[in-house]
Amino acid sequence: MASELCKTISEAKLERHKNLFLNYRNLHHFPLELLKDEGLQYLERLYMKRNSLTTLPENLAQKLPNLVELYLHSNNIVVVPEAIGSLVKLQFLDLSDNALEIVCPEIGRLRSLRHLRLANNQLKYLPAEVGDLRELQTLDISTNHLITLPERLHMCLSLQYLTADRNHLWCVPRHLCQLPSLNELSMAGNRLAFLPLDLGRSRELQYVYVDNNVYLKGLPSYLYNKVIGCSGCGSPVQKSEVKLLSFSSGQLTVFLPAEVKSIGTHLDPVLPLQEMAMRTLHNTYCGFLKGRRVLALWRTAAPPNVCRLLTC
Repeated sequence: MASELCKTISEAKLERHKNLFLNYRNLHHFPLELLKDEGLQYLERLYMKRNSLTTLPENLAQKLPNLVELYLHSNNIVVVPEAIGSLVKLQFLDLSDNALEIVCPEIGRLRSLRHLRLANNQLKYLPAEVGDLRELQTLDISTNHLITLPERLHMCLSLQYLTADRNHLWCVPRHLCQLPSLNELSMAGNRLAFLPLDLGRSRELQYVYVDNNVYLKGLPSYLYNKVIGCSGCGSPVQKSEVKLLSFSSGQLTVFLPAEVKSIGTHLDPVLPLQEMAMRTLHNTYCGFLKGRRVLALWRTAAPPNVCRLLTC
C-alpha cells in the first residue's frame, strides 16, 4: 500500500498532475511524499476523502501553493489549523463528517473561498472571521452543536445557500435579512421560536426551510409568496411534558387544569402589549358592527310605532 501510494504521488509530481486522488487509503497521517522537496506546485485539486487523518501539516500552503479544491470529507480531523489560511487560491473546502471542534479565525483569510462544507462535526461556534469570506457562495454547517451564528455572517455578500439544519439555534439573526444574494436558507430541526419580520423581504430569497422547529408557531408575511418548508412546526407539547400549575393553602394543594398555563414561558411567550390592544380593538369593533346589523334588521321587521319609540 505504501509503495503504491509513493508511486501515485511520484507520477503526479513527474507529470505535473492538477488532480490527485487519495481517497480510501486508510491514511492516518498526511503523506510525507506530498511535502518533500518543492511539493506539488501544479496541483489544483486534492481528494483525501474517507481516510483517518487527524490533522493537517503546517507547511501545506508552501508545498501546495496552487490548491483550488481540497476534499477532506470523512476523516477524524479535530481542529482546522492556522496554516489553512495561507491557501490563498482555495475556492472549495470540504471538511464534512470529521470530528471538528474548532475552526481557527485564520479561515477568514481564504478570500477566494466560494464553498465551505462543515456539516456533521462537533462545532459549538464559528469564528466571526467567517464574515470576511466575501466570495463565499455556499455554507453548510448542518448537524453540529451551534447555538448562534457568526456575528459578521451578513458581510458574506456573495452567500447564496446557507444550510444550518439540525443544530441548537434559537433564532435567526435579523442581520441575515441583509444578505443581498441569499437564495436558499435552511434551518430545519433547530429550536427556533420566531423568525425576523424582515425575513423574505429580499427578492433573491426564494426558498426557506424551517421544518421540525416545534416552538415555531408563525411565519413572517414576506414568506407567503416563497417556497417554504415548515412541516412539524408548532407541534403541541406532549401532556407528559406539561408541568401542572398549583396553589397551596396550609396542607391543602390544589392543581389547576392543564389549560391554565404560566405566563411568559419560552413555549407560550406573552403577546406584546400593542398586539393585545389591537386584538381587543378588533374584537370590540367586530362586535359593534354585528350589533349594528342586528339592530338594522330588527328595525326593518318591527312595526313603525315601535321604531318611533326606539328612536326617542
